[in-house]
Amino acid sequence: MPRGKRGGRVSALEGCREEEAPPAADAVPSVLWASGQQPEAAAEQILLRGIFEIGRDSCDVVLSERALRWQPIQPERPTDFSNRPKSLKILLNPQSHKKEATQVYSEKVEPLLKIAGIKTDVTITEYEGHALSLLKECELQGFDGFFFSSVVCVGGDGFASEVAHALLLRAQKNSRVETDLILTPVRAQLPLGVIPAGSTNVLAHSLHGIPHVVTATLHIIMGHIQPVDVCTFSTTGKFIRFGFSAMFGFGGRALALAEKYRWMSPNQRMDFAIIKTLAKLKPEDCEISFLPFNSSQDLEERAEGSPKSDYNDKWQMIQGRFLNVSIMAIPCLCSVAPRGLAPNTRLNNGSMALIIARNTSRPEFIKHLKRYTSVKNQFNFPFVETYTVEEVKVHPRSNISGHNPEEEDGPYETTSGNSFPWNVDGDLMEVASEVHVRVHPRLINLYGGRIEEMNDSKVTCNCL
Repeated sequence: MPRGKRGGRVSALEGCREEEAPPAADAVPSVLWASGQQPEAAAEQILLRGIFEIGRDSCDVVLSERALRWQPIQPERPTDFSNRPKSLKILLNPQSHKKEATQVYSEKVEPLLKIAGIKTDVTITEYEGHALSLLKECELQGFDGFFFSSVVCVGGDGFASEVAHALLLRAQKNSRVETDLILTPVRAQLPLGVIPAGSTNVLAHSLHGIPHVVTATLHIIMGHIQPVDVCTFSTTGKFIRFGFSAMFGFGGRALALAEKYRWMSPNQRMDFAIIKTLAKLKPEDCEISFLPFNSSQDLEERAEGSPKSDYNDKWQMIQGRFLNVSIMAIPCLCSVAPRGLAPNTRLNNGSMALIIARNTSRPEFIKHLKRYTSVKNQFNFPFVETYTVEEVKVHPRSNISGHNPEEEDGPYETTSGNSFPWNVDGDLMEVASEVHVRVHPRLINLYGGRIEEMNDSKVTCNCL
């Protein structure tokens, strides 16, 4: 074939009208291609291969030295769109991380939602707790009187936890459940999508295996629903909040100190708080009671509040001085903990990880913390204990941990000298008495893929 003519045919495939496509006889039958058999000309040197538009079809085009061949591409079309949302209420926190949430949404999320034909209504929150007050009271009624089929939050872990808490409170209100003491909460009616735009993005990372904005958006568009366990936090018979994870002791005190330096960037103030809290490391004297996980009970029965017969008699109790207590219902993957803060926990197996670090020397505790950043077992220390539980009660026995609100630049200050700091999903919670944590199986539906089982050597993800 003359060189000029060959170039003309390529131009035609690229959208020019200089020359028509070759006759159908020149094309290789798709049956031959699909069967893996090679035509005689296929042995020739291939000069160009790619996907081009011919007419209105996308075709796999191969240009060799003697011929130009193509076959239409038949895309695989998913058939199950039962969970795909038609309309979304978007809640955006403009203060997340480096105030990048608005840009993340407009540049990466909104164009994909428009292509998918999903209607959206965006609310930019104006203050902390704005999303909570909005979702508790509004009717979630949008365009032309229809109701939103899902809620999406764009922000960090604290904002995602606030929105999940609000959706669950709304579900209790709609079901006329008394919120002063929630023993058996009802499930949230609306699914929640989480677009990572924070500094750590633990929830999104745990959902998708990677804190990737486009991956999270595509899971929402495709309607990939993942039921997730949620914890309730209560004290002295009074409900406090919903959440996915909590830390008491070192984790709570470091967050409390970081809150005093909000003028710093998120990463800077957290690094500063961790170093300063380590410098004044002190244990908490407390009593911890827990109910071990009953793997024999059906999760649906637990979700419906079915009685556990005599299993409540199996409570265990430990006491002593502890540097840190972690209670987590999700793996809590993040960039600084590639295996997760609780690598043996899953999103919806109906259990929590109780991780206790007893009092030890500062160098040994720092070694334990450094292990989280590697693939080594962070729990392989004599002072670290792990349990798989359904309920936990943490009761501080006395205020001897060094909390002194009068101490200038002390490790922790509260409005009340008797309060203890808790880190719940990156939010500071101050409680003066015992905290009771329960896990409730599959209480909320989140958009995300099913992460493959992880082993000790590597982490896998389910990114699209």
